Amino acid sequence: MNTRWDDEEACWFVLRCQTKREHIAARILEGVEGVEPFCPRIRFKKATRRGKIWWVEPLFPGYLLAKFCYPKSFRQVTGSHGVSTVLSFGDNIPQLSEEIVEEIKRQTRGESEGDIIQFAPRVEKGDEIEVSDGPFKGLTGVVEEPLSADERVKVLIEFLGQEQVVDLDLYSLLLPKRPSPKG
Repeated sequence: MNTRWDDEEACWFVLRCQTKREHIAARILEGVEGVEPFCPRIRFKKATRRGKIWWVEPLFPGYLLAKFCYPKSFRQVTGSHGVSTVLSFGDNIPQLSEEIVEEIKRQTRGESEGDIIQFAPRVEKGDEIEVSDGPFKGLTGVVEEPLSADERVKVLIEFLGQEQVVDLDLYSLLLPKRPSPKG
């Protein structure tokens, strides 16, 4: 990609940020004239000692995207709280195409709250899974019936030489990879 820009043209760049402060840097950059930050985050449930809690983490940990005119706004952008630098590889400062950023934005619309994408695992009857938590950890099985209302699922597993239907927490399963739906 180019390292020279037209003084009037804004381009998308990747900014290196302080870890766990990406969203704060994005909010500060919103106040800088001529800068459009984009910091998608993902919200998901995670099992902890306190039980299952919701976590919010950046989709790109340690980075955020920003559209700005490099020669005009470089100092303001890199001098903003939480921003370390513009990502570069030697003298090459890569730009992201408008299409790539728009596709990321398009993928997040409809399932998000602002820039936060809520991740909810989904299972279907017949899916092969592996149990990742609890007394059945490491066992594999087949989904018999999703019980989405209470985030539970009935799974057929082989246990002690017999097939058993077990009611498990949806968040204790390693789910199969699926192709993302085309929209």
